Amino acid sequence: MNKIRHHGRITATLAALTLTTAGLTALAPPVAHAADGPVAGDTVAKLPISSYSAMVVDSVHERVYVTDDRRDRTANHIHVYNFEGQKVGSLPIETAPSGMALSTDSGTLYVSQAPGILAFDTVTQQRTGFTIASYDVGCPRDVAFAGGKVWHTETPYYSGCDTNQSWLYGTSGTRSVDTGWNAAGRLRLTSGPEVPDRVVMAQAPSTKEPNPFLTTFDASGDTLVRGPERRFADSEGKGALDLRDVAQSADGRRIAVADAAHGTRLLDAADLSDAPTAYPPLPEGAKASAVAFSGDGTYIARGSAATGSTPDLLVQPADPADATAPLEFAFEGALDGDRIAPRGLGWSKDGKRLFAVTTNAYGSEYWLHVIQPPAAQFDSRFTGALSTTPGQPVVGEPLGIRGRLELDGPAPAEPVRVSAVRHDANGDRKLAPVEVDADGSFTVLDVPSLVGDATYTVSFTGDITHRPAEDSTLSVAVAKAATTLELKAPAEATKSEGLTINGTLTGRGRALPAGITLSVQRTDRKGTGTLTSAAVAADGTFTVNDLPRATGQVTYEVGYAGDALHSASTASATVRVRN
Repeated sequence: MNKIRHHGRITATLAALTLTTAGLTALAPPVAHAADGPVAGDTVAKLPISSYSAMVVDSVHERVYVTDDRRDRTANHIHVYNFEGQKVGSLPIETAPSGMALSTDSGTLYVSQAPGILAFDTVTQQRTGFTIASYDVGCPRDVAFAGGKVWHTETPYYSGCDTNQSWLYGTSGTRSVDTGWNAAGRLRLTSGPEVPDRVVMAQAPSTKEPNPFLTTFDASGDTLVRGPERRFADSEGKGALDLRDVAQSADGRRIAVADAAHGTRLLDAADLSDAPTAYPPLPEGAKASAVAFSGDGTYIARGSAATGSTPDLLVQPADPADATAPLEFAFEGALDGDRIAPRGLGWSKDGKRLFAVTTNAYGSEYWLHVIQPPAAQFDSRFTGALSTTPGQPVVGEPLGIRGRLELDGPAPAEPVRVSAVRHDANGDRKLAPVEVDADGSFTVLDVPSLVGDATYTVSFTGDITHRPAEDSTLSVAVAKAATTLELKAPAEATKSEGLTINGTLTGRGRALPAGITLSVQRTDRKGTGTLTSAAVAADGTFTVNDLPRATGQVTYEVGYAGDALHSASTASATVRVRN
């Protein structure tokens, strides 16, 4: 069963239910949040396919189209779901489909297959046209719609589909028209309503092309005009593109690439250079497999293939400069799939639903997830000043940084977390994040390692429901740890026999250094003099031996000078000396 998490916290656990639609099983989360507050939900439908190639989301008619990618020409349906994850129909076709594209007005769905490109009316679900391809081949085609035209790829040989030369075609009536553009291996096409006149073409990795390219085309005129092109390998051949998916931002200014070798690349669409601010890396061990921007420009979804409890899906603000923590999904069970399938993400136009196709580790079973991120975000803030417990920070001793976080909107289903950084003369040190109590209070724990001034900065980076809070800071003076000297001396002694004083030196905080010697002074009626210093053993004990020089009250004072982490201390004992 999958887990929805903020910063690794499970925020919802899904319970199984069966939909009335035949052959479908779904999961839905229990309602465990304030009645007036937004919460992320996840509904899951088992897909009746054994392989997968494409998904298209039609927000106008609230339909999701999912197709197979079997090359044995026996997969003869496009499966149609509503926005609740229920199967509502299918589109019969002659041979296996491999790609789909939606017209800008959502009126026509185009499906690529071996003989050519099919067209379906999205209202009646009836076939309305067919474009005959140059070759009836077994290799998968990709299809895109841009500039009011249909574009598709073609590899005219059944064997070597991933290595042979592929061509890019346009359409004229019912015939394919060669654009003149071609390259080795399989070519992936991406288009969408974000930029209705742009086609993004990316080359899949193959043995014939060790450094695949990414490029864009302007489809607004009668012929395609190629824009910028980029290859990603360096002079040593490292860093080449391992393409899994491409997406365009809602404003068309950015292109995101799911690169299995690199993660999520964010590019400037104008020249395909790296965007000034990148997205944080995917979780360790996760390989990028899909990427999609929400149509309203609010979110980006980043899918990956990961094992165990490592998140397979991150839903976060589309602006990479927004530090709000992502909503994390870890798919790790037989009811949900194990990872996001390549090209397996799509959004509704309003950003209220994310559709995700997951698969098992073998790529033989598939699921459709309908995820609803919260519709709104609320403010957060630290209230009052930070304080310390105890009041005086001491080097080497536990210290609590106490504060309070206030959240607007609904109460979170699970505690949120705050993090902190200590800055001192040694630089910055990140402290372990801590959960915030139900009343908003929290205590960040630390053990200062340096005497002197230190500044603590506490942060809440937000979550999918709450915006980040402005950092709260506290400056403190870290003191040396105290030491204590204890003496055990006889009440009386004689000049002839002398005396022995036993003692113990203890220190708080870090362990006392080895090789400590203590000063010893004796004060009697003849004055004050310094005696031989006393050596401290590893267990902190020491001994002072003396032959008094005068009778009467004799006072012995033992002193520790302190060290870099410990303060000085003294102790005294008075002995009555007789002849």
